[in-house]
Amino acid sequence: MPPGSLTGWIIPARLPVMQRFTHGVGGRTVPVAATFGLAAVTALAACSAAPHLSPASAAGAAAPAPTATPSTAAATTDSTEAFAQLAARYQAELGVYAVNTGTGRTVTFQADQRFAFCSTVKALAAADLLRRDTDAQLGRTVTYTAADLVDYSPVTSQHVAGGLSLTAVMTAAMEVSDNTALNLMLDQLGGPSALQSALRGLGDDTTNVDRTEPTVNSALPGDVRDTSTPRALAEDLRAFVLGDLLTAPRRALLTSWLKANTTGGPYIRAGVPTGWTVGDKTGNGDYGTRNDIAVVWPTQGAPIVIAVLSHRGSADASSDDALIADATRLALRQLG
Repeated sequence: MPPGSLTGWIIPARLPVMQRFTHGVGGRTVPVAATFGLAAVTALAACSAAPHLSPASAAGAAAPAPTATPSTAAATTDSTEAFAQLAARYQAELGVYAVNTGTGRTVTFQADQRFAFCSTVKALAAADLLRRDTDAQLGRTVTYTAADLVDYSPVTSQHVAGGLSLTAVMTAAMEVSDNTALNLMLDQLGGPSALQSALRGLGDDTTNVDRTEPTVNSALPGDVRDTSTPRALAEDLRAFVLGDLLTAPRRALLTSWLKANTTGGPYIRAGVPTGWTVGDKTGNGDYGTRNDIAVVWPTQGAPIVIAVLSHRGSADASSDDALIADATRLALRQLG
């Protein structure tokens, strides 16, 4: 969804070397259905570089948000009918996964059904670059030509002559959903298959990463390429933002990008109570596909992670964006 005109593009400072961690997600899942303003980057440049750490040596290096244990998780009320009625009202296929990371309470509706992820994958690509690249690698200049530009590239199209730092490319992808920026990130990672391999290594056996922009958005029914599920995407986002996969400064940078996203106004952000903070990454594609994945910080209590994915079945269908906000409201009511 194109934002307004862009001015004053700032290339962020270099970032610290990342450290490698393992991640575990606690909490018991109880399904209820079967089925640009740019963020300022300042203090990070002062962090010293360090080699990758083993899980044992990295213990205590970061302070991720607490995760619920099975003993604190609570069952949810069955809301299958309510979500089904919502999807029918919008004539859409809908998938929802929401988890209160403090209690482990989970609301799901078709949470294991595949949907085209579209631009939500930009969050995973940026997060994996933060996980694996050194300070020097994130600060190097990425060059490209006019032939590399694809549709909707409001930032990268303005910097063909001199290129952008990799961090600036990541910022463009995250905050304004620049499409060429995704392709440049994937190229730095080693291609779509390299991102998929990284996700497999982190325990995501579901998400398929196969193509680049613009074909990543084709969303052809029955095509498993470039698809995932609400559960998988939400848990990936949870691991990167709230878990210990990233160092604290890198988690803070990823979080700042999510919070500064300019494309999410009508979606999950529109479905949360006043005063709550949302960091999200949207995606849209053919067949009326509209997605949003987010970490939500209530005014009180632990963060909530939510993924809402949808499509409308026909190639020329437009998305009905209010569906995402309504599904968010329903999920939050069920979480209590």
